[in-house]
Amino acid sequence: MIERCTQNFLASESRLNAYKTWDGARARKLAEAVDALFAEGVDLGPLMGIPVSVKDLYGVPGLPVYAGSAERLPEAWETAGPVVSSLQRQLGIVVGKTHTVEFAFGGLGVNAHWGTPFNPWASAEHRTPGGSSSGAGVSLVQGSAFLALGTDTAGSVRVPASMTGQVGLKTTYGRWSLNGIVPLSSSLDTPGLLTRTVEDLAFAFSAMDASARSVPKPCAPRPLTGLRIGVPENFFWEGIEPSIGALVEATVDRLAQAGARIVRLQLPHCEEAYEIFRQGGLAAPELAAYLNEHFPQKIDQLDPVVRARVQGAEAISSVEYLRRKAVLKRCGAGAAQVYDDVDVLLSPTVPITPPRLADIADGASYGKANMMALRNTVISNLFGWCALTLPVGLDASRMPVGLQLMGPAMAEERLIGIALNIESLIGRGFDVLGRAPAQA
Repeated sequence: MIERCTQNFLASESRLNAYKTWDGARARKLAEAVDALFAEGVDLGPLMGIPVSVKDLYGVPGLPVYAGSAERLPEAWETAGPVVSSLQRQLGIVVGKTHTVEFAFGGLGVNAHWGTPFNPWASAEHRTPGGSSSGAGVSLVQGSAFLALGTDTAGSVRVPASMTGQVGLKTTYGRWSLNGIVPLSSSLDTPGLLTRTVEDLAFAFSAMDASARSVPKPCAPRPLTGLRIGVPENFFWEGIEPSIGALVEATVDRLAQAGARIVRLQLPHCEEAYEIFRQGGLAAPELAAYLNEHFPQKIDQLDPVVRARVQGAEAISSVEYLRRKAVLKRCGAGAAQVYDDVDVLLSPTVPITPPRLADIADGASYGKANMMALRNTVISNLFGWCALTLPVGLDASRMPVGLQLMGPAMAEERLIGIALNIESLIGRGFDVLGRAPAQA
């Protein structure tokens, strides 16, 4: 398995640029040790021997952490937190650290310091891979990893998963520890997983779940017959590219034909919460505070698309910051009442096709595309929910389209169970996308 992943890496990495740090030699040695343990009948967990890529925000002993910045962070950040420790206890094999937007502050995946990973589904042009976990989805398409660890503050797992045709899960805030992960927003950051199929996600989530079970609880498929699927008619469809909207609507029709009950509704408080996000939300002032305390020398060296928002956050008063937190808490509580009437909410994951890098070269075009990329995903973060994305086909530009499922806090097993049956209905991975990516 590791041999195949290494071959895939060597064959494509010079173009795809998924990794900041590749650790193939150590991965090979660990794989040999795993083989020896298997031969002796030793089983340390479901992820034993699985090749895993890790976003370059997580501490992994022996590997540097850059967090997308120009210089290596202090060695203290290389200590493994609970998420990576859980992986390593099971002898999951970290093959390397994938690229991220600097300090995870962006949804398109660009990085002026180390280059932007190449979206493998674009054959002749450089399109964004999604961010901020920009190398994560690329590593899965590349075949250098079977599981990717990312983080999600406004969509940073689901956007790259959607743009590269993968499955991505944003966990509920607080379900998994943030220790050992370089922060963007202490109020919104969540660890997350990217996989090639929902079946893989169900397997990985059960193995990684930190909710204190000695025996992982499986994510059982949830029947579609009678399932109440809420489809918000407001907010999530505004400005959507027609081919993306048509593909998601066609998927909704298939779910209805399979016996699901489709409930068209208005989801309250989306616009109010999104307006706060447009003004910098909580992430901008929290990242600015973190950098001023720990890395003030880095602020002037930040990637320009990050620096402008960090410096702008200096003008946000403590009163305004606390007001924003209170408003978002109220909005989340009010919107959550929708789950009294539906089992899950469904929307397009990203309403735009992955932009060409040439089309977002200036600040204004980047800012507009970045906000659109994150618009549909950020609602779950602002409301304190969990959410996942799975691929449903290709848009008019022949780029992947994601279907987003949203659920209340701590409903990950429910979401994954529903997604398992959706995947069984429509197909999975490359099957539903219709072709292999050009650079895989």
